[in-house]
Amino acid sequence: MLTGRDLTIATLLRVFRARIALTWAMILAETALTALIPLFIGFAIDGMLAGAMREFWTLGGIMTALIVVAVIRRVYDTRAYASIRVEMGREQAARSAALPVSTLNARLGMGRELVDFLEHTLPESMAAAVQLTIAVLVLYAFSPVLAFAGGMAALAIVLIYALFHRRFYRINAALNQQTEKQVSILEQRKNRPTLAHLMHLRRHEVRLSDTEAVLYGAIFVVLLGLVLFNLWYATSELEITVGTIFSIISYSWEFVESALALPVTLQSLSRLAEITRRLNGVDTTADP
Repeated sequence: MLTGRDLTIATLLRVFRARIALTWAMILAETALTALIPLFIGFAIDGMLAGAMREFWTLGGIMTALIVVAVIRRVYDTRAYASIRVEMGREQAARSAALPVSTLNARLGMGRELVDFLEHTLPESMAAAVQLTIAVLVLYAFSPVLAFAGGMAALAIVLIYALFHRRFYRINAALNQQTEKQVSILEQRKNRPTLAHLMHLRRHEVRLSDTEAVLYGAIFVVLLGLVLFNLWYATSELEITVGTIFSIISYSWEFVESALALPVTLQSLSRLAEITRRLNGVDTTADP
C-alpha cells in the first residue's frame, strides 16, 4: 500500500484516509460534546437556582452521549492505527534492507512516530482546535473584548514558537543521529563506547528539555495573563449572573488548555520534519 511512495504524514493520510476519516468524525463529535459541558453546567446552575430541572437533565444527556462516543472511538482507534503501524514497518523493512541493523532499528521506531502523531497528537490538536473555536465563540457572545483577548494570546503563542522552531529541528536531528548508532555500539559490548553513547543521548535530551521549559514558561505567562484579564473584565465591566461568570472563567481556562496543544503540535511537526527527511533519504544536516 505504501510501495513507491514517500513515507510522510500526507502519504499516510491519503492511503489510509477511510480509517482515519472515521476516527476524526468520532473525535469531532466527542470534542463538540466536551466543549458544550461548561456552558450547560452554567445553564444548569442558573436553572436549579430558579427551581427548574430541564437544564440539569439536558446536561446529563450530553454527558451520557459523550461517554458512549468516547468509548467507541478508543476501541476503534487502537485497531485502526495498529494496522497502519504494521504497514509502515513492513514497507520500511523492505526498502531499507541494505541499511545497517542499528540504523534500521532506529528508523523503525521513528516511522512509528509518524503513526503516533496521527493517533495521538493530531486528534488532540483537532480536539483543541474545536474547543478553541467554541471557547472563542462563547466568549464573544458574552463580550467581544474577551474573544479578542483570546485571539491575541493565540497569536502570541505562534510568534513565540517561531523563535524556537529551528533549535528544535537541530536538536532532534542530533538526537536521531545518535540513536541510529545505538545497536552497533551495544554490539561492541564495551563499557566506554556505551557510556559515551549514553552521555551523548543525555546531552541532547537535556538540551531538548531545557528548550521546552523556556518555551512553555513564556507561553504560560501569556495564557495565565489571559485568564486573569478575563476574570477581571467579567467581574468589573459586565453585568452578568453567577452562572455566566462561571461559564466565562471555564471557557477562558478551556482556551488555555486548548491553546497548549498548539505548541505541542508545532513541536511534533518540527521533529517529524526531520524524521521524514531522514526516512526518505534527504539530507538532514540543513535546516528545513
